[in-house]
Amino acid sequence: MRQLLFDEIREEDVKKIKRYLHKKATPSPLGEIFWIDLPEELYDEVQREHKDCQPFYFAAEVGRDYLRIEFLIRSRQKLHCSCIRYANKEQRAYILDFADQLLERLKIKT
Repeated sequence: MRQLLFDEIREEDVKKIKRYLHKKATPSPLGEIFWIDLPEELYDEVQREHKDCQPFYFAAEVGRDYLRIEFLIRSRQKLHCSCIRYANKEQRAYILDFADQLLERLKIKT
């Protein structure tokens, strides 16, 4: 899995990250995994065509001392489809900006 991993995060910072994600993302039914919506303007051509698969998101998992953000763009409607794929260049930039802003806003040291 292609992902961005921040590890060795202090316990108090993990709590701040969870609070932030509860406000800025959708908690999934899978515990400490959050779904962050991908803006529609970043959908690639296939994702725009697949109206039945929208909306799309990427996932973030918060563990005991880590934050893991996936580069896989997923559908809220389907598990398997050709529109579910790894982030393209623009989508990757958005995910990296999201992670940078999260760390900056919360003053998380990594």
